[in-house]
Amino acid sequence: MADAASRHQPVMLQRCVDLLAPALERPGAVVIDGTLGMGGHTEAILDQHPGVTVVGIDRDLDAIALASERLSRFGERFVAHHAEYDDIDGALGRAGAQACDGILLDLGVSSLQIDEAERGFSYAQDAPLDMRMNREDPITAADILRDADQRELTRILREYGEERFAARIAESIVARRAQAPLTRSDELADVVRACIPAASRQPGSNPAKRTFQALRIAVNRELEVLERAIPAAIEGTRVGGRIVVMSYQSLEDRIVKNAFAAGATSSAPPGMPVIPDEDQPYLRLITRGAEKAGADEAEANPRSKPVRLRAAERTRPTPPARLRRAA
Repeated sequence: MADAASRHQPVMLQRCVDLLAPALERPGAVVIDGTLGMGGHTEAILDQHPGVTVVGIDRDLDAIALASERLSRFGERFVAHHAEYDDIDGALGRAGAQACDGILLDLGVSSLQIDEAERGFSYAQDAPLDMRMNREDPITAADILRDADQRELTRILREYGEERFAARIAESIVARRAQAPLTRSDELADVVRACIPAASRQPGSNPAKRTFQALRIAVNRELEVLERAIPAAIEGTRVGGRIVVMSYQSLEDRIVKNAFAAGATSSAPPGMPVIPDEDQPYLRLITRGAEKAGADEAEANPRSKPVRLRAAERTRPTPPARLRRAA
């Protein structure tokens, strides 16, 4: 494989480091990079904060191998953890810490996975319909296309891809697989293209984009992992620590937005003169809404165009009553 630094341009790199920076002044600070990828964000954190240790989580062993080679110069200040990014407790255990000072999550598919055609993530290159971020997982996109019934396929495309023509595409997939299984990305892209009227297609966008997104999310259980990861990240961050999350589609961003908003808002009824401890907010929103990449970055790195960045600071422990309500 080519050198990781030459293959990947991290999104909003300096903004992420700057948002985490105020929480990293404590000697022995620990950061969890929950989506290590090829290690670009971790490298910048380690370079700019010499006293920090970073635990990098990734479910993709290829990514861990590339990033570990890239970050070997930092010695024991970098620790790799092969897991899904909701395993915050496991990452803390690798660092010998009870809580961390910062958590970074850069969601979605990585450049490594998109660029390696044989992984099957991209509709732009013909490849086997795999789409597994962790190649040890048992279910591929081809398996779902072969085994899911029409109703389930419609649900996946509508819910995870927000696809208007989900029912039509699902019907076509079922009809097509009666002749032969769909095993290649070009085959699926052709089926989808035939289902979407030309007048409904966005100029410059492949009509299969939403279908591929939906299958990728289903294969990797991305929203399920994220639903667990955000509460785990909040509870794994010390008071004064910070959480930075970058999302690339509305389903992810909605989960992050709602969790941060709930933590930053009192749960007491409106109008109470004194807010009880159990209803106090435990987060402070650092970003106003979701931040986007600047125009220069979006032009230089097209993959940064859809990003939505949100950040929050831990202001107090979560009141036990609010933890019970969320459970």
